[in-house]
This record gives sequence, structure tokens and C-alpha cells, in this order.
Amino acid sequence: MKKILTLSLLFVAALGFAQEEETSKLSISGSVDAYYQTYLTAPDNEGVSFGTAFAGKSGFALGMANLIVSYEGEKAGAVLDLVTGPRGAGATFNSDIVDGIVNQAYVYWNVSEGTTLTFGRWNTFLGYEVIAPAANFNYSCSYLFSSGPFSHMGLKADFALSDDVSLMLAVTNPWDTNDVSMTGEYALGAQLGFYGQYLNLYYDSGKNDGLGFEIDYTGGFDVSDSFFLGINAAYNDNSEIGGGFYGAALYPQLATSDSFSIGLRGEYFAIHGDGDDLPSVFATTLTGSYTVDNLIIKPEVRLDALTNVDSGEFYGKFLDNDGMPSESLAAFTLAAIYSF
Repeated sequence: MKKILTLSLLFVAALGFAQEEETSKLSISGSVDAYYQTYLTAPDNEGVSFGTAFAGKSGFALGMANLIVSYEGEKAGAVLDLVTGPRGAGATFNSDIVDGIVNQAYVYWNVSEGTTLTFGRWNTFLGYEVIAPAANFNYSCSYLFSSGPFSHMGLKADFALSDDVSLMLAVTNPWDTNDVSMTGEYALGAQLGFYGQYLNLYYDSGKNDGLGFEIDYTGGFDVSDSFFLGINAAYNDNSEIGGGFYGAALYPQLATSDSFSIGLRGEYFAIHGDGDDLPSVFATTLTGSYTVDNLIIKPEVRLDALTNVDSGEFYGKFLDNDGMPSESLAAFTLAAIYSF
């Protein structure tokens, strides 16, 4: 009788373990964020903004909420990333794929140990920053990030050439065409990863409001156990408009304790093309990051200074405290981000 009871208990335990192992293939994660922003050198009620992606409101505002559901099988899996809120609407243009609710939706197949095929819509491989604020050190976004693609709709192949070298090749719809391409055109993308440094390439024809060609470097180095230096640089050229953009940004970040870090984003961004004295901007953003469990609190001060922009209108609208056009704009932002 004891043997039968023991075997029964072992069977129940094994069954429970198998069920736990099976259900662990399904995972749910996401984040919610909100912020307060006030302009230090301009009125809050005149519609001023830096013009870069997201977080462009004054006063109290919602960022976004996203829910990521993923299922990982032995050889294949799927990811669905749903998003809502102003940041989510800006990332999806609030018009494509179920009124801007879908941020990412893709399936993948691990063809071999070092090769993965991904089919669907996935966030861009270009640039240092990403859409979800929980993964960025600075809460506001750079001009470089705001000028490139946010997402791609298509097919990509990832190859792990070694533990430290990777290659990605992609064919997608043109720039930020996240549902159906009506032009009959496609874009090409590639990424070479080498010991944590990434060289990214993107090309479409530039027609029909396309991006053209962009080359981007994204990387960083652990200078010490507590100091990290992130780097991003990019050059874009679109033959259809006879110009493009270029720029570079540095992201030094210092961890002063297990719960607090401070970081700076220094960015130079400029337009190139026909003509002289084309617009450029130097943007400096100082951000603190304090973590309590899964909550991140980020106080941030940002100052952008324009060159060759007398009207104060570049990506956004710069005014002084008298409501007149200005070549500089400063703001204070306090953001809270919860991840789960």
C-alpha cells in the first residue's frame, strides 16, 4: 500500500512539473508610464515642443501602456505586443493595423541552432533608442531615433556566426509602412554585430515618402563596473529629395548605487542637401534614474540649441518666455515607468 501511495505521489508531482514546464512557454510582460513636463524657457500654453518622438505634452500626461504576450515552442514561437496611449499612437501612427493597437506581431522559426527566421511586424534594428521607455535610459527621445524607422513589416533572417558575431538580413515594406504596401516597392535591411557593436544598413527607393539610404552605428563600452558609454551615429541620404540628415550622440551613464544612476545624452543632429547654412541642433539631456522594485522614476532636464533656424521651427516649435521665436528650448520632465 505504501509503495502504491508513493508511486501515486511521484506521478502527481511529475504531472505537475510537466504542466508547469508546458505553461512556462507562455510569458506575459509589459510596462506603463506617465510623466509631468514643464518648459523652463517658454510658456506651457503656446504649443511649444522639441518635436522629437513622444513626450511632447506639457503638464501631466500619459505615455503608454503595452502588453507583450509571447509563446516559445521547441522550434517556433510567436510574439504579440499591444500598445495604447499617446506614445503608442505615435509609434504606430494610430492608423494602421487595428487603429494603432499593434506595436509588434510576428512569428519565428528557429531553423537551426544559429539561424532564426522572423515573419511579421517588429520594431526597428536601427538606432540606440527604442519605443518602450523602460528600455531607454533617457525618457525623451533623440533626433536620430525620431528620424529613422520605428518598425518594419516583413521577413528577416538572423544568423549567429559565433558567440560574439551576428548577421541579420531583411526584406520589408518601405519605411514605416506597417500594414500593406500600396506602391509595390520593398526595402532592404542588414545588421552586422561584432562584440556588442552593431553596424546597421537600410535602403528603400526614397519615393512615396520613403527614407532612402541610412547607415547607422550603435554600440557602447563598459568603461568600468559603474560607468557605461553608449554611442550612436547615423547618416541618411534620399536622392528623391536631394538631401537627408546625419548626427551623432553619446550616452555616458554612471551608476552611483544599486538603485540610482545618472546619465547624459549629448547629441548633434543636422540636415544636409542643397543650399548653405542648413539647420542643425545640439541637444543635451541630463537624466536621473531611481529604481524601486519594478518602478523607475526619472527626473530629466533637457536643453536644445538650434543653428540657422531664425523662426524657431525645426522639428518642433521653440519660443522664449515672451512667446517670440527662439533658437533654444529647455524643459524639466519627471517620468514614472513600471515594468512587469
